Amino acid sequence: MNHSKDEFEPFEYSYYDNSDWYSNNAEPTEPPKGVVSPCDPTADNRIFHVCMLSFSLVVVLILAVLTRKHKFCGGFARGSSSIFSAANFLDQTQTKGPIVAVFGLLFSKLSVLVVAPDPLPFSKDTPGDLKEYMKILAIFYYPVLFYPLLVCCTLQHKAGYVFGTLLSSSHLAVQVWQTFDCPKTPEIYAYYALLASLPQLGCFAYLSVQFPLLFLKGPETDEDLDSRYYTNYVKLLLKRKASTASSSTTDKPKLSERILEVAKSYIYIPEKVFRLPLKLAVSAFVALVAMYHTALLLVVLVVPTLHIVRAGIDENIAFLLLGFGVVLSDDRMEVVDIVTFYTWLLEVCYLSAMTLSCLVSLFMLMRSMVLHRSNLRGLYKGDVYSVYNSQKTIRPSKAGIVCWMGLTGYQAAVVCVGMAIQTVVFFICFLFLVFMIIIPIFYGRNVIAFTIAGAAWPGWVTLTLVTLLQHVTAKFAFIKKEAGTRDLNNRESLFLLTYLLFLVNTVVGLIVAIWRMVITALYNIVHLGRVDVSLLHRTAEAYDPAYRYYAHSLKVEVSQSHPVMKAFCGLLLDMMVEGGRAGQIIRDAEEACSSAPAGLREEGPQKETSRRRIRARWQLLYTLVNNPSLLGSRKHFQTQQAPEAVPNGTPTCSAKKGGEKEAVKTPAAPAQPTETPTTQDKTD
Repeated sequence: MNHSKDEFEPFEYSYYDNSDWYSNNAEPTEPPKGVVSPCDPTADNRIFHVCMLSFSLVVVLILAVLTRKHKFCGGFARGSSSIFSAANFLDQTQTKGPIVAVFGLLFSKLSVLVVAPDPLPFSKDTPGDLKEYMKILAIFYYPVLFYPLLVCCTLQHKAGYVFGTLLSSSHLAVQVWQTFDCPKTPEIYAYYALLASLPQLGCFAYLSVQFPLLFLKGPETDEDLDSRYYTNYVKLLLKRKASTASSSTTDKPKLSERILEVAKSYIYIPEKVFRLPLKLAVSAFVALVAMYHTALLLVVLVVPTLHIVRAGIDENIAFLLLGFGVVLSDDRMEVVDIVTFYTWLLEVCYLSAMTLSCLVSLFMLMRSMVLHRSNLRGLYKGDVYSVYNSQKTIRPSKAGIVCWMGLTGYQAAVVCVGMAIQTVVFFICFLFLVFMIIIPIFYGRNVIAFTIAGAAWPGWVTLTLVTLLQHVTAKFAFIKKEAGTRDLNNRESLFLLTYLLFLVNTVVGLIVAIWRMVITALYNIVHLGRVDVSLLHRTAEAYDPAYRYYAHSLKVEVSQSHPVMKAFCGLLLDMMVEGGRAGQIIRDAEEACSSAPAGLREEGPQKETSRRRIRARWQLLYTLVNNPSLLGSRKHFQTQQAPEAVPNGTPTCSAKKGGEKEAVKTPAAPAQPTETPTTQDKTD
């Protein structure tokens, strides 16, 4: 009896008895499969950024002292001579590579900040309520961190090249160290941090190679106004163009030639005589980096999830589909295979859509660069209607300055949004193509589209025959050719057929309206990543904010960096600065005149001066005819006429009359003495 009582005595379990946890046989807990634990690199990020920020500050101070010693007298210097003006964005002749790389670094950092758990490197385990504030601080911190790299490149000082090599090499070494130390990170995808750091590593590697090359090459003395680029541009304008045969222009190009021309219009080929402005070059590279980061985010946000879903499909999926009334097969294993195959098709469609979006964005970027060059050339020549829908004055404005400053950021943001929308739309199109057309044809499933089309085949046949009838009768019955001209024929039959086919054409118009909406949507989606093309009508393009920013920024570029204007400014500075090329030519001419015989000294200088004056005026007239946008920059136009009187360098009729009246009222200027003809030459 007692034995049975002890046998059925309940076992007392203590919930708080954790003695087994501390036994020597306990095994360590392993993280679940597929979960990446946080990793702390041996090269601490906080210490590295504190050291690099301090070193960057010291470098900037040293460069400030060095540049202060090497400033020209009178405060005049060509190029950048201050650490507070590190890059001249209106100079088309400077080295663009390092500046472009620095901007690529900044955008790469911004792309990583979007999903980073710690936006600032000085803080770890940032609370959620402070993360947004940290992101705002990080947006201003990284431009300050990378600013010394920009200063070291553009100051054109050998000490700057040495410091730039040290800074870029240090960033590259620590970045590679941290990447190899912790290749996997827990955010989004295991290798997202590694893949996202590739543009940064590429930019740092390029700077690490470029700075030593610049040090060996030495500071360049042929930038901006000292460069021959602007004079070569003017020589190309003054060069007589070869006349082409009239027969070649009248011949209709072949189909292969037209296809080749279209392909060439989407391929940007650099030209030696024409260079893109620095601002547009930076915008193009940043847009390319934006494509990479957007494509990376689109892949890592969707594809790993599809892999997990496909790996978790089992026999229970048949019961889940049965609850929604979907019966794919009576065999549950066959249902598993079908669902797994459909999931794989989803992944293929998504990757295809993303790849197509990347290719479209890349082609649109190259087309934009070709159009940038075409628009700049047109505006240099005064053709404002190539960019604007009305007559505009090419001069800086408040809106133009704001748009010019933010053009690079706008371009990158528009490319990111455009790629995301393109991927979604292309994914839907691929889904319809695969599941509604390809699978029904090869597997006999999901024949809904074919069932609807088959039920409405009489209507489709009727619409097709009616459309064909109208085209055939229009070609053979209602058009007659007499004496090389065309005229209407059989007008009674034409009027009768127009009345009879009114209702049918209404149905055709409905299809045309749907097709118009589809074409318009696809066109706008494809061109959504471009700021140089307006998505609105020509008369409403001012309401397109992206195109408006682009058009206003071109005003600043053209008015401040016109190649012909800079060529003339360079010639004037060469005359003013002792030792210039033009000044040396003038001094040689004066020495030749002084060494002439006494009888020729009186008439020779005056004749030579008048010849040079006439030649200079004819060259000035020819230049202004080919570049009317420069007319508004001349001194007498700025002082005598109102700003509204010179739209794009072309004076209006009222302005001309006003100028004539002022010329009549103004007394004649006294004649210049014959002793100073060269001063009048320089002014002209």
